[in-house]
Amino acid sequence: MDPLLIDGITVLAVFALMAEQLITRHLLPGQHPTTVLTWLLAVVSVAPILTHRRCPRASVAVCLSAVAIYAAGRYVAYPGIAIFVLTFDIALHSDERVAVPTLFASAVVIGVAVDLQPATVAVLATYLASEICVGVAWLAGWNLRRRRARWAELRARAERLEREREEEARRAVTEERLRIARELHDVIAHSMSVIAVQSAVGNHVIDAQPADARQALAAIEATSRSALTEMRRLLGVLRQEGEPRGSLAPAPGLADLASLVGQVQDAGLQVWINVDGQRKPVPPGIDLSAYRIIQEALTNVIKYAAVSSANVTISYRPDSVAVEITNEGLGAPPGPPARTGSGHGIIGMRERVSVFGGEFAAGPMPDGGFRVWACFPFTEVTR
Repeated sequence: MDPLLIDGITVLAVFALMAEQLITRHLLPGQHPTTVLTWLLAVVSVAPILTHRRCPRASVAVCLSAVAIYAAGRYVAYPGIAIFVLTFDIALHSDERVAVPTLFASAVVIGVAVDLQPATVAVLATYLASEICVGVAWLAGWNLRRRRARWAELRARAERLEREREEEARRAVTEERLRIARELHDVIAHSMSVIAVQSAVGNHVIDAQPADARQALAAIEATSRSALTEMRRLLGVLRQEGEPRGSLAPAPGLADLASLVGQVQDAGLQVWINVDGQRKPVPPGIDLSAYRIIQEALTNVIKYAAVSSANVTISYRPDSVAVEITNEGLGAPPGPPARTGSGHGIIGMRERVSVFGGEFAAGPMPDGGFRVWACFPFTEVTR
């Protein structure tokens, strides 16, 4: 809601209270009847509430002066309400350099206003109640302002942390894509070297041994199709300038899990490998990514889970291959992505699978432990 509208409603409410007293209350001994000056002073005493945000010092001065003159006239309506509301507003919307002097000035003026009233009104109870109301109004406004400042700081901190988390996630995705690009480059470089060797063999034996030449051409066809598939994956992944060139040696794959399991077992984690379906050749890029996901998941088990064993299941299907890594116990706690040599935890695993249009899931299991599952579909490249 517009602050000016809030202040306007407050002014009307305070003036309505004073007007109701001026109209309905009977005069006590020593009080003066209502005149045009009475109404004018009532308006001047409440009007500064409307301007206290822009001109706090001037608003306080005008309000207290009008209240002092009003009290000297001994009119029937109690003028302290305007002081209470203005003191609260100043403490809420102004800093201590304005709020603290306002507190003391309001306490002095409200005391003088009570003293100027007839003996039937200027009693000790009225004086104490007025001073207490000034103090309570100031403390309420000051406390609310401090709480708002803390809320604003907490919101700003939360927004800053959220931006940092988003930036970290984007950086992790970018770094993982660069790593994937380098590894896919290794796969394609290996495929090209195979094609070069097979081409040389076919060219050498094409006249004397046509069967061997056809076999070499078939190998070239299969290897080139696989390389084209990996190249298509690579087109959407940027490679950082200055990255080291990939090796022509083939990257690790599912066939190399034995060495990985040996390394993990040396670290104290017993790993059980289960194969579901008939083992068959897997495209090099998928083979490498599946291997990296298993490596990353087992590394996280070693680092975060208080368990001694883990299960790895590899499921071969006609059109896909899936890997599942599970462990009993606490599992890897959700939180910031783990930073390991093979990627950036869950973010890196998900990014690897998304490059191939696969499905990925990771999280705690209902009975305890943690589960990582990734499914890679097979696709063909056609001319």
